[in-house]
Amino acid sequence: MESVLYQATIFLMAAVIAVPIAARLGLGSVLGYLAAGILIGPVFGLVGTSETEDILHFAEFGVVMMLFLIGLELDPRALWAMRDKLIGLGGLQIGLTGGAVIVVSMAFGLPLNTSIAVGMIFALSSTAIVLQTLSEKGLMQTGGGRSAFSVLLTQDIAVIPMLAVLPLFALPELLAIASDGSIQKPGGGEAKQALSLVEGLPGWGVTLVTIGAVAVIVIGGMYLTRPVFRFIHAARLPEMYTALALLIVVGIALLMELVGLSPALGTFLAGVLLANSEFRHELESDIEPFKGLLLGLFFITVGAQINFQVLARAPTQILGLAFGIIALKAAILFLLGRAFGLRHRDLWLFTLSLAQAGEFGFVLISFSSQQNVLPNWAAERLLLVIALTMLITPLLFILYDLLSKHAGDSNDTPAPAEDEIDERGPVIIAGIGRFGQIVNRLVRSAGFQTVVLDHDIRTIENMRRFGVKGFFGDPTRPEMLHAAGLGDAHVLVVALDNPEAALKLVTYARRERPDLHIVARARDRAHVFRLYQAGANDIVREMFDSSLRAGRYVLENMGLSEYEAARAEQIFYKHDRYSVQELAQLWRADIPSAQNDAYVRRARELESELEARLLAQDEEKDEQHP
Repeated sequence: MESVLYQATIFLMAAVIAVPIAARLGLGSVLGYLAAGILIGPVFGLVGTSETEDILHFAEFGVVMMLFLIGLELDPRALWAMRDKLIGLGGLQIGLTGGAVIVVSMAFGLPLNTSIAVGMIFALSSTAIVLQTLSEKGLMQTGGGRSAFSVLLTQDIAVIPMLAVLPLFALPELLAIASDGSIQKPGGGEAKQALSLVEGLPGWGVTLVTIGAVAVIVIGGMYLTRPVFRFIHAARLPEMYTALALLIVVGIALLMELVGLSPALGTFLAGVLLANSEFRHELESDIEPFKGLLLGLFFITVGAQINFQVLARAPTQILGLAFGIIALKAAILFLLGRAFGLRHRDLWLFTLSLAQAGEFGFVLISFSSQQNVLPNWAAERLLLVIALTMLITPLLFILYDLLSKHAGDSNDTPAPAEDEIDERGPVIIAGIGRFGQIVNRLVRSAGFQTVVLDHDIRTIENMRRFGVKGFFGDPTRPEMLHAAGLGDAHVLVVALDNPEAALKLVTYARRERPDLHIVARARDRAHVFRLYQAGANDIVREMFDSSLRAGRYVLENMGLSEYEAARAEQIFYKHDRYSVQELAQLWRADIPSAQNDAYVRRARELESELEARLLAQDEEKDEQHP
């Protein structure tokens, strides 16, 4: 027990220290987990190799859960709509990269079976690092970002057949044949007998049982899920949902093992079948914490098992392989990107973001070693190479930033042509998302003409289907604003969801039209202050009014009359507007609000004033109704 508690303490402590630091540095959680494993293993020696191997068998279940969640995210109809990029761009990337790595591996003297496994391993990129970085940098909706996402999605799906076929490439020299004809791992000793539904069956029997197991998963996912969830719902116990979610994943994984298939294959299939289910979000929320912890544990154990003595013995070879893999993948990605119409910034983003090896490579290496496809010496080197390419990834994104600056704005992938604005109106609405739509409907319903601008072509097209005319283009561009009638407009509504873009638009519009009335959408109070300083007249926090209404409903249900609740709401509203104006004079962009003593002092005074006003209302009510 003491050993188990010691290991748990070391692993958890390493994770909670290293992962937040890596996230703050922009390196991503995967690199944080790997760094934690490296620290407790090779660096400080807090855990041994045998201990990490035992934990790895348990942690690998995090991979099974991850594939189940990936399946839940893959709506079959969405996959069909993306079939061109998934099969074309993604399929070619995996095929060409894998084929090139196989050729190079055989040139270095590796046998064909091992070379095929190495080709599969290096055909994959880091989904966790790339998607997180693209989201943080706001690049997901660019042409290069969407293409990279398509390739990553194809790679995630491709892991399933890779895990299924890898055992077919086991090396004979890594296997030992027992006297009874059974296959054992070298090193002697009797293997522990595993449960199996296909042992001793003829070939046709194995096929029938395997098909039957897959059919059970398909039929269960389609017809049994709803009745079971309704039965669990009747218990009114939230923990039962978590138990059911775990039972689905563990049960399917066990069934797949009993018929000799990859557990990941079955859970992925079940996830896809449940992607359209009304219970999808419940399953995701229940499984996600277990997946995150187990997957993190998996990466920590991988980091702890990395043998840096191998790097010390052959640093030139390992580093050469790491940079060689990046260069080879980048060359193939560059050619594919050009063939599929990517240019300039988008081409560089697509090329550099996917040039590393990925976390699924660790999964395939671990699985290949267990299945006797990779010898230990090769697995050690490949683990190091993958880890190094992932550590280099932030540098690749820095290189992309440098190339983007030299490329210039004119070098982006050609976007849909902006509309020619042929209307003018007294009200210009910049941004027609959830916020702007309500404003536009109200103003137009009252009989006033509006000119709507938005940078999302799909939003504009959807509006036109409902008979609402809008113009596609970047509302922050001066020529777009002037074409929409900025010089003559009475009101400009800034409803953009990007705070920086909104601030840029308000600043420009106020400079061009000191007399223009600007109504701006703000994300939070700090954004309010920045817009106030930029010159906005009326600033609306996007959730403020809806939150006030919700608070009024709470007061009504706590015993206040409708009038009393509405009165409290009105007092709060007026006082908050006054507070914002007061605090805007003290707010400073270069100091966090909590460290601005004058701001904090005035905020506390204003809060006390609000409490006093609301208390005075209560006392007035008591006097009127003794």
